Amino acid sequence: MQIAQANMAVLAGDSFRPGLEQIFLEHRDLVFRAAYRVTGNSSDAEDVLQTVFLRLVRLETFPEIANLPGYLHRSAVNASLDLLRGKKETFSLDDDPNQTEVVSTDHGPHSAELRDWLRHALARLNPRWAEMFVLRFIEDYSNREIAGIMKTSPAVVAVVLHRTRTQLKKDFKGLTRGSR
Repeated sequence: MQIAQANMAVLAGDSFRPGLEQIFLEHRDLVFRAAYRVTGNSSDAEDVLQTVFLRLVRLETFPEIANLPGYLHRSAVNASLDLLRGKKETFSLDDDPNQTEVVSTDHGPHSAELRDWLRHALARLNPRWAEMFVLRFIEDYSNREIAGIMKTSPAVVAVVLHRTRTQLKKDFKGLTRGSR
């Protein structure tokens, strides 16, 4: 996928800091890929890419970040989840908000409907739980790596992931029962 070229000097206006353009050039693919994996949509991933770097541009002083790729990755995941939450508020299959409709296709377990359901289900979760789930099962980080990123213990990560999976299974079973 080709990521649209952006001129950081234009995005930043008068407050442009020269090092930020280099950071953008070196890490835009990482941010875009992380956002794309969460949103499943290149347009949304580009919006997240812009959001992450615009937030950096708007900072009064550029923070000292020990692990810049990790920081940007986490920012992309969080911005993607924020975007999905915003869409969830406007998403409706019908005028009746209590009406749920599941479109069945024979595309197997990786169907677009299943991915859409997961995105919306993640948007309804506690943000920290959703972030851990994305890092573990979409980004393929280990529990120990997630604990380091999120400044917690691997045991807490394991418990949260177990509870999140249990909740998602329960929601999915309720959804599939409702569609029969």
